[in-house]
Amino acid sequence: MSETTWYKTDNVAKVFLASHNRRDTRTMRESVTLTEKIDPELLQQALLNAIEIRPQFQVRIRRGFFWHYIETTDALPEVCEEKGRPCPQLYGSDYNGVLHYRVSYFGRRINLDMFHALSDGTGMFEFFDVIIAEYLKLAHPDKIGDVKTGSGASDGDLTQNSYSQYYGNKGLKKTPPIKAYHPVGRKLPYDQLQFMEITMDFDSVRSLAKEAGVSLTGYIGALMVSSMYHDMPALMRKQPITISVPVNLRQYFPSETSRNFFNSINIRCHLSGEEDIATIGRHIDLDIKAAMKPENIAEQMDSYQTLERLLFIRMVPLMIKQPVVRAFSKLENKTVSFVLSNMGEIKPDEKLKPYIESYSAFCSHSEMFFTVFTYNGKLRLGMTSAYNDTRFIKNFVRKLTAEDIEVTVNATEVIR
Repeated sequence: MSETTWYKTDNVAKVFLASHNRRDTRTMRESVTLTEKIDPELLQQALLNAIEIRPQFQVRIRRGFFWHYIETTDALPEVCEEKGRPCPQLYGSDYNGVLHYRVSYFGRRINLDMFHALSDGTGMFEFFDVIIAEYLKLAHPDKIGDVKTGSGASDGDLTQNSYSQYYGNKGLKKTPPIKAYHPVGRKLPYDQLQFMEITMDFDSVRSLAKEAGVSLTGYIGALMVSSMYHDMPALMRKQPITISVPVNLRQYFPSETSRNFFNSINIRCHLSGEEDIATIGRHIDLDIKAAMKPENIAEQMDSYQTLERLLFIRMVPLMIKQPVVRAFSKLENKTVSFVLSNMGEIKPDEKLKPYIESYSAFCSHSEMFFTVFTYNGKLRLGMTSAYNDTRFIKNFVRKLTAEDIEVTVNATEVIR
C-alpha cells in the first residue's frame, strides 16, 4: 500500500476504542497448534505473503476531532516469539507498535492477536486462515501445492462499513437496561485476566444435547447458567443470569467485509432453582430463535447506527464523546453475566488438516467471555475471566463429568 488512504471507524469500533483498558484490552486471539515445530523464518514469509492477499489489516488508528479514523500504512509486520499474556494490548498509550495485530509463535503453536476495532471474529479468522495456509504451503510445497486462500472479494467489499451499507433507518430500539447477576467476590489485579481452555469429546456432548432436546449452544449455555446459579447468594437470586450471544450479520446481509459486522442478543434467565438443564436449554433456544428473526436483527442493527447519525452527536468533539461512550459501555456490561460465542465447526482445507492438531480462541472482556467451537471431533471452550474465584468453572466441569464426559482443563497462571 504505497498510497495512503483512510476511512471512518464503524460504530462498534468506536465502542472498543473508548472502552479498552489494561485488563480488557479489547483484543481477540486465535491460535493453531500444528503437528511440527514452527519455523520462524517460514512464518515471517508466510505473514508477508498473507498481507499481499489480505492487506486490509495494514492500517493504523488515528484520532480525529470528531471520531477516530483508520489510515493505511506501509509498516510491515514482524513475527515474534510468544511472551506475556494472551490478548495483549495492541492500541493505546501503553502500546508502542504501529499495526494493531500481532503474529507470535511458541513451540508448535501460531497465535494471531488483533484489536477488536479492526475486525470481528469472522474477519480475523479468515485472515488467520490465510496465514496458516501460506505457512504450510512453504513448509510442505511438494505435498500441499495450491490451496485456495481468501474469498476473492474486492478490496472495496473487504473494507466496507456494512453497518452503514445496510442501515434501514428504523430508529432507536427502546429497551430499558436490566442489571444482570455477576459473580460475587474480588476481581483479579487490574492488568490481569484468567484464560482457561476446556476440551471434551464433541459427539458425547452433542448426544447429551439431543437427549435434552436442545441445541449445542442451548445445552452449553444451560450448564453455565445452572453452574452460576448454584453459587448465587440467596438475596441476589431475583437478578437474571443474562447471556450475551454475538450474531454474525453476514448471515442476514450479503456482506464480505473483513471489518466488524455483528450484533449481540441478550438472553435473560430467571431461575427458581427447580429447573433442569433441558428446561433452561429450551428457554435459551426459544429466546435465541425469536431474537434472530430477520426483522429483529435489522431493528437492533439500525438502533446502533441511528445514534451515530444524529447530528448533535456527530458535532460533539471526540474528547467529550469518549467518556460518554465509555460510560455507556460500562452500563451495558452491567446487563450481561457472560458472553457465549459459538464459532461452529472449523473446517480447514483437506490438504492442510494432516498438519493441524488443534485450534483455540479467546477474547478479552471486563467480566467473562466464552468461545465455543469444534475441530477434529473435539469441542473446545476458551474462557476469559476477570474474576479471582473459579468456583463457577468448577461447577460447570463437575456437571459434565457427572454425565461421564471426560474433560481436560488448561489454564494460564495469574498473580492473585
